[in-house]
Amino acid sequence: MDGTTLPNAAPSHPPSYYAASAHAAPPRPPLAGRHEVDICVVGGGYSGLSTAITLLERGHSVTLLEGARIGWGASGRNGGQIVNGLNAGLDVFRRRFGEAVATRVAGMVMEGGEIIRDRVARYGIECDLKDGNVFAAFNLRQLRELREKRDLWASYGLDSLDMLDRDEIRAHAATDLYCGGLIDRRGGHMHPLNLALGEAAAVERLGGTIHEGSAVIAAETERSRPIVRTAQGEVEARTLVLCGNAYLKGVVPGLEWRVMPVSTQVMATEPLGEIRARALMPADTCVEDVRYILDYYRMSADHRLLFGGGSVYGGSDPRDIKRKLVRAMDRVFLSLAGTRIDHAWSGNFALSFLRVPQMGRLGDNTYFAHGYSGHGVVGSHLFGRILGEAIHGDLSRFDLFAGLPWMPFPGGRSLRVPYSVLGSWWYAARDRLGL
Repeated sequence: MDGTTLPNAAPSHPPSYYAASAHAAPPRPPLAGRHEVDICVVGGGYSGLSTAITLLERGHSVTLLEGARIGWGASGRNGGQIVNGLNAGLDVFRRRFGEAVATRVAGMVMEGGEIIRDRVARYGIECDLKDGNVFAAFNLRQLRELREKRDLWASYGLDSLDMLDRDEIRAHAATDLYCGGLIDRRGGHMHPLNLALGEAAAVERLGGTIHEGSAVIAAETERSRPIVRTAQGEVEARTLVLCGNAYLKGVVPGLEWRVMPVSTQVMATEPLGEIRARALMPADTCVEDVRYILDYYRMSADHRLLFGGGSVYGGSDPRDIKRKLVRAMDRVFLSLAGTRIDHAWSGNFALSFLRVPQMGRLGDNTYFAHGYSGHGVVGSHLFGRILGEAIHGDLSRFDLFAGLPWMPFPGGRSLRVPYSVLGSWWYAARDRLGL
């Protein structure tokens, strides 16, 4: 899934439904020669784009380097679901870090989605944005846990979550699998690559500079003026921001081993037609179940079912994505058995051991954020804004997250993958047994 390299061009987007239906975007030339800039952002996914927009809106000068194309990584390959919150729940923040931290985090869990909606409206981004996401429960234990989540969020003043009974959830997924669920009216879904491309256009409209095909091969992060190097150029910046997430590829080893790449897979059916699509998902929301290794799905603007799920620790791709996902899709929607699959693809996200995103500084003037653990659509937009605020001078929210402890994966570099696989087997077995 590395794409292909065209002569004098950045690697193309890996084949996917999103790449096939993406809006046209202008080519951005690779970095060439030596440059001195105010702020250099590394990474053309949501984190880097959100950081750049935040800073440009505040009057800063920004140069953004992307190793391939805008949205080439997880930002252009994900399920397209706006799921509010961070991977670690508010109960986890309260238990691990105390009530004061949980209260502050609760004030931010809706912000990532609101940033997306604001930028879509402000910059006229066409990305098929729709409201509503649903969490689906297979059994009464899972339904009870969803009710506890609703009540916990309500205790912090978050009132957009409502319980669904067995009949009500069928308006969102016409299947007999679920005994109920939870809807977040402030969640939603969209075309993730078109969102990234629209945000890149906003960066340029605001005066920012973007270089694609400019993979960073070396970085001096501890200098008072950090330096990054690409195959053809070099940038010295007053401030450097690293937003490579699962795709840093050894450039900053001290960051790379804080997280582990994990691949997840998505496929798109043939167009089903509006009548059939509405019969399967009448409310046109997005759905994910609440198992440890979950399925997630939604309808595209042209009435395809986009169905994702599974995970591979270490970031490798399964041999047969379609076979893996078709079995799961057919369990949810029996009537789709035999439906043609037009696209299937894989991509990596960065998993942190505590499932809490990490941000911090290397030296005085290099900032980073990563480890959204599968909740990167909203988390990256939020953390990009927080990085921008910090560089602009307001460190209050940056210091909150930078001050949280993080833990390495048990087993170190060589054993972190098998350790995580064993853990996933354990939780998957609990899901199968309904424990």
